[in-house]
Amino acid sequence: MNVERDRKIAVCINSIPIGNVASYGQIASLAGIKRGHRVIAMFLRTQTIEPDLPWYRVLRADGKIAMEPDSQGFITQSKQLAAEGVLVKSGKVDLAKYQWQPDMDFFLFHPDL
Repeated sequence: MNVERDRKIAVCINSIPIGNVASYGQIASLAGIKRGHRVIAMFLRTQTIEPDLPWYRVLRADGKIAMEPDSQGFITQSKQLAAEGVLVKSGKVDLAKYQWQPDMDFFLFHPDL
């Protein structure tokens, strides 16, 4: 367990605005974890520090939900995204439309990332 790394990951995920999504790799990059998409996936699978973390806003690099389509996680993620106005079609989100683009404020308010 790497507490500082996990804190950075949680800060990035909590910063994704309602109605937007980010990829595992994008979160890893923002948190300073090189080629860390798998680290982000493992963190989301095992994290217990923040029960209200908006995990459902994190997707694969191609915009797809990473879980199996018939799984409860897939259904929950689809519903949560739809509730925030994000269109999920066949388990995929249009990243050109919904992907979060952090602005300068994000970097100014999180200089430790």
